[in-house]
Amino acid sequence: MIQITDKSKCCGCEACVQACPRKCIVFTQDKEGFYYPQVDKEQCIDCGLCEQACPELSVYDKHLPIEVLAAINKNDEVRSSSSSGGVFSVLAEKVIDSGGVVFGVRFDDDWLAVFDYAESMEQVAAFRGSKYLQARVGDSFSHCKRFLNEGRQVLFSGTPCQIAALNHFLRKPYPNLLTVDFVCHGVPSPKVWQHYLKEVVKAGRKAILDVKFRDKKHGWKQFGFVLDYHDGTKAYTMSSPFRENQYMKSFLANLILRPSCHACPAKEGRSHSDVTIADFWGVDKVSPLMDDDKGTSLVLIHTGKGATAFSREALRIANVAFEEACRYNSAYVHSVSKHPNRDKFFATFDESTDLHRLIRECFRPPLNQRVKQIMKLPFRMAKHAVFWTVNKCKRRGGKTTDISHY
Repeated sequence: MIQITDKSKCCGCEACVQACPRKCIVFTQDKEGFYYPQVDKEQCIDCGLCEQACPELSVYDKHLPIEVLAAINKNDEVRSSSSSGGVFSVLAEKVIDSGGVVFGVRFDDDWLAVFDYAESMEQVAAFRGSKYLQARVGDSFSHCKRFLNEGRQVLFSGTPCQIAALNHFLRKPYPNLLTVDFVCHGVPSPKVWQHYLKEVVKAGRKAILDVKFRDKKHGWKQFGFVLDYHDGTKAYTMSSPFRENQYMKSFLANLILRPSCHACPAKEGRSHSDVTIADFWGVDKVSPLMDDDKGTSLVLIHTGKGATAFSREALRIANVAFEEACRYNSAYVHSVSKHPNRDKFFATFDESTDLHRLIRECFRPPLNQRVKQIMKLPFRMAKHAVFWTVNKCKRRGGKTTDISHY
């Protein structure tokens, strides 16, 4: 029986819910906005299937890739609508062309992230682009198993912990299954995302037309957050660089991530996916010819199935060393550290009427640090004045004094 006593040991994959033959496990949202399993003990028969499906209770061994690539989709339109190099679409197209099914994450009508499946490339388009909040898996593992048993080709994409959960849920390998994960920073709270939208779009979520977490209008490396909405008569666009957007700042600084993301059980290839894809940060240093600031994908191939999963003619590719790729993409190996004010943020989140202000307060240095900075100001000003005087003396041929010890 699944019993969550330590929330850092539950990644919210929902495998236990789908594995239960009695359907006596439900997912409920906690104060932070993350979902956890609750078991109806009266209905539970202690079959153990929920525990067998849990990727936290049975962690796979780490796995080194057999090939590492820098890759770019030759279709500029697809690449521009993708977060990085557009490799996912190439993988999906081969499966769709075979009459198969592709699982991915899209936005629902309330702009929350949910899993769904597609049977055409038009439907696959909704899966492109990053969604920086935790997606509900729902019954997608069960649907995936049904399609596999029907003999159809299936591509299932998700976070590393979700792919590990799918593999545990299926309990055996399927030759017609291709699993694709990505280098994951962590998943933010859907509840925080809902509050953010409520503050920035006064007309409500139904007025939202589009959300792009990774708009590349000003380049891939300096991506922006873009939200399009209307007020009934006019359309508006809210756009900001990722470093200035409060939601993106809180995500990237690890302020609003799920507790399990700080001790992820699926790093270093432990998801046992066939292919891992990601933004290839550092490609300008590792493989400069593959960088034009329009997005380049990092592709880590783990299995023979993954090696033949896409048409290489549709991509520009370059082989790179695994160690070099990891140097600039450490999230493949390491879990991110918890922000020092994470607990403070969620402790006051429900009572706060101004999310932006709360985020700003959590980024402020502690009082003792601010006091030290203030006390250092006169010293810095004096040091600057001395340097200015020294340089002035040098220009006039005057005598100088060594001030390096001040």
